[in-house]
Amino acid sequence: HEREHEREISELAAKHEEEMEKLRAELKEEQRCLLEELRQQLAATHKAEHEQAQLQSQTLHSLELEALRLTLNNMHTSQLELTQSNLRKEKETALVELREMLNDKRAQEVAILQSRHQLEWEKVREQCLKEREDL
Repeated sequence: HEREHEREISELAAKHEEEMEKLRAELKEEQRCLLEELRQQLAATHKAEHEQAQLQSQTLHSLELEALRLTLNNMHTSQLELTQSNLRKEKETALVELREMLNDKRAQEVAILQSRHQLEWEKVREQCLKEREDL
């Protein structure tokens, strides 16, 4: 029973690790997609700023472009930080839910094993009493 219990615990731990790896991979993929989207947005903004700079006067326009670039950079930074924060919260929530699920499953399996153990113990006890009566 102890080996069976240890095997079941090992299987649960392996499943937990596999699910954790899956979640990590999903989070990394989401971050990669968000970063790529931000890079594309920054590239598009930069191109637009460059074309506009050629059409307007150099001094005034350079100041406007710098202000716009800083604003966009701050907005993108804030958006990235918010996204990372949300991903972190989602990951933590998923981990808590997974941990609770695994703990519940383990508790159920422990109860089943205890029940089996009790039944087997009672069978052995009855057999022992029967053998004692036979003797």
